[in-house]
Amino acid sequence: MAKTKHNEMSFLDHLEELRWHLIRSTVAIVAVGFVAFLMREFIFDTIIFGPKNPDFPSYAVFCKLSRLVGFSEAFCNNEPLFRIQSRVMAGQFSAHIWTSIWAGFIIGFPYLLYEMWKFISPGLYEKERKHSRGFILVASLLFFMGVLFGYYVVAPLSINFLGSYQVSKEVFNDIDLASYISTVRSAVIACGLIFELPIIIYFLTKIGLVTPEVLKKYRKVALVIVLILSAIITPPDVASQIIVAVPVLILYQISIYISKVVLKREAKRAKNYAKSGR
Repeated sequence: MAKTKHNEMSFLDHLEELRWHLIRSTVAIVAVGFVAFLMREFIFDTIIFGPKNPDFPSYAVFCKLSRLVGFSEAFCNNEPLFRIQSRVMAGQFSAHIWTSIWAGFIIGFPYLLYEMWKFISPGLYEKERKHSRGFILVASLLFFMGVLFGYYVVAPLSINFLGSYQVSKEVFNDIDLASYISTVRSAVIACGLIFELPIIIYFLTKIGLVTPEVLKKYRKVALVIVLILSAIITPPDVASQIIVAVPVLILYQISIYISKVVLKREAKRAKNYAKSGR
C-alpha cells in the first residue's frame, strides 16, 4: 500500500514537498552548469562547434551513404561551411552562461528524474513501485540515446543544409553565435525528449488514458505528427526527415508493445485480486 504519511499530507504539504524537490533539482542543474562553465574550451570548441567542422565523424558516414544511394556529395565537403560571429556586446558571455545551464540540464537529467520519482513514488502501491524500479535507468538511457541521435544525426544534417544554403552568391553565411547554438540545442533537446515516448506511453497506459488499440487506430495520425516533428527539427529535405522519422516510428511501435504488456499485467493483477476474494 501507499505510505500512510503520504496519504495524510494536505495539499499545501504536497506543494511544500514539491517545492523542495524543485529546489534540489535547480541546485543540481546550477552545480553541474558551473562545472560546465569552467570547461569552456571543451564545451564550445569540441562539443558545440564540433558539428560545423568538416572532420566531424557524422559527415564521413553521410558522405559514404550519399555516394551509395547516388545523392549529391554535399556531405563530402572538406571546407568550413561558414563562420560564426557575435554581433552583440554581451553575446559571447550570455552564450557561455546559457550553454552551461543547458549542459547542466542534460548531464543532470538522471538526477532530475530521481527527484521526480521521489515525489510521486510515495503515492504508488508497493507492487507499482516494485515494477517501476528501473524507471530512472530506462528513462535516462532513452534520453541520452535521443541526445546522441540529435547531436550526431539531426544537428549535422541541419547545420550542413542551412549553413551551406545560399539564395545568391552575393550573400555570405556568417552565422550569429546565438542562432548556431540554438540550432544545436534544439536538435539535441528535442530528440532527447522525443525518445522518452515509450516511458510516456507506459504511464498513460497505467492510468488508463491509452490502450494498444488506440495507438494502432491512430497510427496514421501518429505518422503525420512524426513527419511534422521531423520537418520542424530537421532541414526541409526528404532524406533528412526520413532519417529522423524512422527511429521515432520504431519507438512508436515499441510503445504499442509496452502498452500491451502493461495491460496484460493489469489484467493478471485484477484476476489474482478477484481470486483472493478481496
